[in-house]
Amino acid sequence: MLKMKRITDTYEMKVFTDTGDYFGDVEESILTNNKIFGWRIRSTKNSFLNKILGNAKGVIVPHALVKSMGDIMIVSRAAVPNLNVEESTQQEVE
Repeated sequence: MLKMKRITDTYEMKVFTDTGDYFGDVEESILTNNKIFGWRIRSTKNSFLNKILGNAKGVIVPHALVKSMGDIMIVSRAAVPNLNVEESTQQEVE
């Protein structure tokens, strides 16, 4: 059964990756044409994002990468920013 949730209930919600890493907290939802386009996730002190991004405030995760929502939000590991752009492009070429 599909459960409805108010967008305001998701603010400050903890976000985890599907591998169990603490990703950050929901800061804001991004709406386009009355549909959720994505979520702005804030990097917090002990989060996985803080370790990867350093001084950046957070990331925007497309709603398509959200796997589940309840007491917490679970996002796909694909939402994690890849800082090694050169390595990933070399692997695609090979």
